Amino acid sequence: MFTGIIQAVGTLSAVEARGGDSRLTLGTGKLDLSDVRLGDSIAVNGVCLTAVALPGDSFVADVSGETLSRTSLGHLSPGDPVNLEKALTLSTPLGGHLVSGHVDGLGRITAIESDGRSWRYHVQVPDELARYIAPKGSVCIDGTSLTVNTVDGARFSVNIVPHTQQETIIRTYRVGSQVNIEVDLIARYLERLLLGEGAARSGGAISEAFLAEHGFVK
Repeated sequence: MFTGIIQAVGTLSAVEARGGDSRLTLGTGKLDLSDVRLGDSIAVNGVCLTAVALPGDSFVADVSGETLSRTSLGHLSPGDPVNLEKALTLSTPLGGHLVSGHVDGLGRITAIESDGRSWRYHVQVPDELARYIAPKGSVCIDGTSLTVNTVDGARFSVNIVPHTQQETIIRTYRVGSQVNIEVDLIARYLERLLLGEGAARSGGAISEAFLAEHGFVK
């Protein structure tokens, strides 16, 4: 588990193809690795990866073909910057929100606007994720915990303050950039609880018909 508070911006140093999978070497920048051991988890652009080697000021992680196809990690090239966060502990301040490091899908930056001293980013997400994103709720973009400002269908906006802009890879985003999206865990679990025994019949999604059948709407 993670908090969505980025601890350092690292760099992808090398990519080694391994039979459909990849082995990534990631420079960790200012991230303190003194307490990291082999097998520990580190979030890279919001993707939970396992450290399989720790050569100095970097770590090595294996990434499956499934992860490469469903996240932005498959589009990275050596030299690209990445957001890094070590797994939380019981003494870690929960400054963001609970983040699992399991990416739900890829979003796309559709617009970037100046907003006072901040910047407003508009993000388009896959239709099946839109129902989990609510105004003033939490969302994780490339591992960064953010508050949703507005929602319009499958498009939402977030405001990025100067500190976050400076300390994360958000400063590198351009219109068209692909980003990893993880929706709020609470929204996913709430949906499953509401479905109850109807989860298998509904295919795991709440519909207007389901709500009417169970007396939530008339």
